[in-house]
This record gives sequence, C-alpha cells and structure tokens, in this order.
Amino acid sequence: MSLDLARALVAIDPDHPNGTEGRDNHNMSVLQQHVSFFDRNKDGIVYPWETYQGFRAVGCNIFLSLSAAFLINLILGYSTQPGWLPNPLLPIYVKNIHRCKHGSDSETYDTEGRFEPSKFDAIFSKYALTYPDALTSKELDKMLEANRNLTDFIGRLISLGEWRLLYSLGKDEQGLLHRETIRGVFDGSLFEQLEKKRASSLKKN
Repeated sequence: MSLDLARALVAIDPDHPNGTEGRDNHNMSVLQQHVSFFDRNKDGIVYPWETYQGFRAVGCNIFLSLSAAFLINLILGYSTQPGWLPNPLLPIYVKNIHRCKHGSDSETYDTEGRFEPSKFDAIFSKYALTYPDALTSKELDKMLEANRNLTDFIGRLISLGEWRLLYSLGKDEQGLLHRETIRGVFDGSLFEQLEKKRASSLKKN
C-alpha cells in the first residue's frame, strides 16, 4: 500500500495498513473522527459543554477543561457554521471541521481533513533522532519550531497547545511520545483509550 496517497477514512502507517483495527470510522474523514470524540451525544455538533466533558473524560483537570471548552469553541465554532450568522452557543459542526485547519502544523491533515501518511512519517524521519518511533520533549519543540509560519501567530499558538497537551497526556515513564500514541490522536482512537483507562482507574478507586 502506497504511503504517498492521502487517506480519507483511516490513519495508516506501515504497522497499520488498514488504520486502527476494529474501529468503525462511520464514514467520517480522519479529522472528523478526531473531533467526533468530543461530540458526546453524536448529533454532529460539539457544544462547549461537550468539549468540557471530553477533556475531563481523558483526564484533564477542571480548569484546563473549562478553558479549552471556551477557547476551542470560540476560535473554531464560527468557521464551521452552516450560515453566516454567529451562534451564541458556539457550536462546532463536525462535518465542516476541515474549514478550521490551521497553519504551522505538521500537515498530516490535508485541507479536506484526510490523513497524509507521508507527512505523518516525516514527523519521525526528521525529528525522532533519539529513538526512531518516539519524540522526546526537546525533539517535539524542534518540530514545532520548524513548522512555524512566520506571521501565523494564531496557528503557532494552536499547534503549541495541541502538541503540548498531547505530550502531557500521552508521554510514557521516560518522557517519550510514541508513534502509535501520535497516530491515535489523529483519528481520535487515543482519546477513546484514555477515556477507558480513566474510567477503569476511577472504578478501582
């Protein structure tokens, strides 16, 4: 299977030629799958309180979850609206999330929300210098710096926030962010794993 072609429905790499095994993509683009985790009632719309619930579900504290819910829906919501009138409830329409693709990123999502395997692989071929399939904190910083578009302040801030949050949630005991963890965030499967892990932990306590 060629790794040069964008994939609309699955996040593939050499170890996952069919994407995440056993996962129903519901005929959504990979970017839509990423966002759909936060659509808690699966009606195609993500409201701020659902964003909050999603962040809490993966283990974020109350302050971060509240901040993320307000900022994410405020920044992204209007671009996904079906009309031009702003909605005071700040909904994000999952089907239009491709309109929110920002600059200063890895370009693993293309402008249609598809997954670009070659761009994903480049994350590791360029920046994973200590271990071939994982990033250290410093290597992550180098990647973010290299991806910056000079005048794209908003995109740079969003990318920094996204990747630093991923690092805090997904790093292992050695402080490494593994390839499979990063692949999982692109199609949203990592969020589902973190939610199950947190729910299991709460039951034990």
